[in-house]
Amino acid sequence: MSVFLFELSFCLAAPVWLLMIFAPAWSWTSRIAASPLTVVPILLVYLGLAAPVVPELWVAVREPDLEAFRALTSLADGAGAIWAQVVAWDLLIGQWMFLEARRLGLHPALTGPLLVLTVFLSPIGLLLFLAVRAATRTAGRTAARRAAEGVATAQDRHDPHNRPALP
Repeated sequence: MSVFLFELSFCLAAPVWLLMIFAPAWSWTSRIAASPLTVVPILLVYLGLAAPVVPELWVAVREPDLEAFRALTSLADGAGAIWAQVVAWDLLIGQWMFLEARRLGLHPALTGPLLVLTVFLSPIGLLLFLAVRAATRTAGRTAARRAAEGVATAQDRHDPHNRPALP
């Protein structure tokens, strides 16, 4: 049963990932990505895997210790529970990245590979996305500032009351 639940946890997340990566413009993709309920089935799998190892899980989280986590992950249900938890949190991170990329107007050709990287190595995918997001926001502020300066300059040129000061 542990093997089935372990595999099921990713199978439940895969459709959402596939939509965000391969159908980013479809109207339902944004609706689905905006819902935190996408992780509920995965969390139910987590509960099914965690229930048999509650004592070991509690020891591992009550006083975090590498040996306690090793003991937990040496159990099939313990490793499966940790995996289901990671799959759920990675999916939430991916959904936020997808929605944030849409808000920023990032092209799907950039967002898609970042999401694929996040599926496999979420810390690296998230860090790269945050760097792209920061660069995009900086570029956006610079462009907005330049546009505002350009508009002010154009307005000044057309304002008959705006005369340069005499020396």
